[in-house]
Amino acid sequence: MSAMNLHTATTISNQALALGRELSAAPLTVAVLDAGGHLISLQREDGASLLRPQIAIGKAWGAVALGKGSRAIAADALQRPAFIGALNNLVDGKLVPAAGGVLIRDEQGEVIGAIGITGDTSDIDEQCAIGAVESVGLTADAGGAA
Repeated sequence: MSAMNLHTATTISNQALALGRELSAAPLTVAVLDAGGHLISLQREDGASLLRPQIAIGKAWGAVALGKGSRAIAADALQRPAFIGALNNLVDGKLVPAAGGVLIRDEQGEVIGAIGITGDTSDIDEQCAIGAVESVGLTADAGGAA
């Protein structure tokens, strides 16, 4: 697979929501983007709060834009707050530096997109993201730079 397609994106989203239900997570919102940062799939569970779509997209978009999971971006924000703040200003506030944004890699290790999840704790969000990506045979990369 060389690109994220709608079928794969919606399958990943559905898997993430199913994992959230298994974990009794709060209502989740799941965004899947392609490698260019374009939204392919967005699902918001009933009861998810108003800004959840923007947060999910921001977690995924930051992962694609910076080549690392949003947990690593959050760590950068703690270590270099001025840099991440300035960077976020440059991109009009699109980054959400909190765990839950994970790169999606194909069988060759190439980034084909990212998933962003929000609604529960960042750890649960990330757990659902990783599990959903891996359930379709792709690699979830929540770690450092590509």
